[in-house]
Amino acid sequence: MLRQLLLASLLLAPAALAQKPGDSVPLWANGAPGSEAMSGKQELIVPAKPGDSTHLSQIHNPSLLVYLPPKGKATGAAMIVAPGGGHRFLSIDTEGTNVAEWLSSIGVAAFVLKYRLAREEGSPYKIETHPYADAQRAIRTIRARASEWGVNPAKVGIMGFSAGGEVAVLASTKYDAGSASASDPVERQSARPDYQVLIYPGIKAETVAVTKDTPPTFMLAADNDKGPSTAIPALYLALKNAGVHTELHIYNSGGHGFGLRNPDPRPNVIYNTWALRLQDWMADVGMSPGKK
Repeated sequence: MLRQLLLASLLLAPAALAQKPGDSVPLWANGAPGSEAMSGKQELIVPAKPGDSTHLSQIHNPSLLVYLPPKGKATGAAMIVAPGGGHRFLSIDTEGTNVAEWLSSIGVAAFVLKYRLAREEGSPYKIETHPYADAQRAIRTIRARASEWGVNPAKVGIMGFSAGGEVAVLASTKYDAGSASASDPVERQSARPDYQVLIYPGIKAETVAVTKDTPPTFMLAADNDKGPSTAIPALYLALKNAGVHTELHIYNSGGHGFGLRNPDPRPNVIYNTWALRLQDWMADVGMSPGKK
């Protein structure tokens, strides 16, 4: 119960500045464009049994949960983490805060993106508009506050699980360089991520507009997760043909939604090793040092 109360307080209580792991920073100080008519408190549903994910919904003021590494361990790399949940909720711990804690432990500044949900009941949001805008704003925000957070503005990536993978793909294929004349300093920053990580993404490869400027990409899924394991090989070929540095992993089994749990009682190797493959890749593309 204490852990659940602590998680709820970290998720629901925004702070002006990030001072401790999990502090919440709103992406728009005066509320998100397109959410002016929306209200209501975020809903946090704790899992019915140990190991299941905690669900977060009713997000109308998108924000970042900030997990900075110890200064002596910081690599300068940053990762936005977009949890999945079918655009109906966010699996906020197994595909969000757990991942952020692991990233910060290896020296990567992590930012869990609480984005607006386009498919929860009564939602007025559209995937291609609102969560996409939230991801763009998150990238710009991290660059605007790079000095404060100890981040290299040329090493800002985005990582998405399932539906969050769709958000990550949108951010990585539809971006702009920012507006130099904007009165808001955040909007002056580029929205292009420097790398993207897609974990069992909820995408259709044929809808992804790949170019030679698409960021370096890491993709991973289980073979018995039919949609993602079919989509990411096709996307890999498109990226390869465009000359984009790409790495692809398809494990024999593991299903969908395995995320990251600590500790994890499940025996399948994918649950225990996928993050290590990501760490190797980040080192390989120059975003973070390798394992020691």
